[in-house]
Amino acid sequence: MKTMPDEHAAPPGTWTRSEQDGVSDGPGADGVRSDSAWQGKAALAAVGILLIAAIYTLRDFLPALGWGAILAASLWPLHVRAAQRWPAGRGLILPAVFTGAVMLMFVIPLVMVASAVLHDSMAVSQWVEQAQAQGIPVPDILGHLPFGARLVPWWQATLATPEGIDRLARQAPHIRLATGEHILGLVSHRVLLLVFMLLTLFFILRDGERVAAALGVGTRRAFGAAGLRVAEQAVTAVRGTVNGLIVVGFGQGVVMGGAYAIAGVPHAALFGFLTGLLSAIPLGAGVAMALAAASLLAADQAMAAALVFAFGSVVIFVADHFVRPAFIGGATRLPFLWVLLAILGGIETWGLIGLVIGPALVAALMLLWREWVGSARGPLNPSHP
Repeated sequence: MKTMPDEHAAPPGTWTRSEQDGVSDGPGADGVRSDSAWQGKAALAAVGILLIAAIYTLRDFLPALGWGAILAASLWPLHVRAAQRWPAGRGLILPAVFTGAVMLMFVIPLVMVASAVLHDSMAVSQWVEQAQAQGIPVPDILGHLPFGARLVPWWQATLATPEGIDRLARQAPHIRLATGEHILGLVSHRVLLLVFMLLTLFFILRDGERVAAALGVGTRRAFGAAGLRVAEQAVTAVRGTVNGLIVVGFGQGVVMGGAYAIAGVPHAALFGFLTGLLSAIPLGAGVAMALAAASLLAADQAMAAALVFAFGSVVIFVADHFVRPAFIGGATRLPFLWVLLAILGGIETWGLIGLVIGPALVAALMLLWREWVGSARGPLNPSHP
């Protein structure tokens, strides 16, 4: 019995079309075209339909797959160096070690912060329910602020009584606080996505060389050398963005969260989470830090507020001007305006994963522009006059 070769085990690019395969555009031995134009268009349409159906099927898990791919692209250089030193662990052990390291360094702290945020959020919900039942007393410091003579009567009429809060709630009916069960359901869904993200990271690291080779062949076939170069630039931009935005931002959140806790900031975990999240946006960490200092100032702790503001300013300055540029580096650095637009537009369009997608897209477009105008070497350079 004649056995068929295992085509699925061949490396990408092994099998190519030829006249002998009977899939060429020319007439065959029997004078019948084996691959007509309409068949090619029908095949492309079928591939498009299958792609849309697959994306629609996996739509709820696309963020997990995306973050797994982003982390794999960022960790790939370290994984390659580790595999060169220990080739025996390339198939299973090293991917498991890197996945475990990500879980220990990122996921577990994030889960701890999310647990604290969940606790703080439920405490805030209870406080709101109590305020709706009893009202919010006028803070003593309010009368000492500028325009305090006007703010105190407004507070007494609007927030100090349940009737006033009820009137304010009717004016903003779209503002609703999630219940504890709803919050718990959201957390469970996020935990499931984290599990799939770790699984995606593991399998991409295990089969990374094969995946990269397949993507390289597909990109070159579809877009040529220019497309391959843009893809490489996008991957480089992803690595720089992850290192420069997410890793540094996470470090800022941990450092500032500890400083908030030491200084006695109320809901220190929540403020630390906001500082790390907003640090990806220019001036965002400063806004979160200023709010934390203002909460101390409102509690008559002026010295602690000043120390938090001074310490936070130093941390943010060092991170933005020394640590983050060192991570991003090279051609992936974009002008301030483009970084701001890429991050804000990415978050608005794609959600949290837009922190990486936005800068990667803009960096790829910037590379195309630089090659098009001749400021960077590449296949799109203008011809010599």
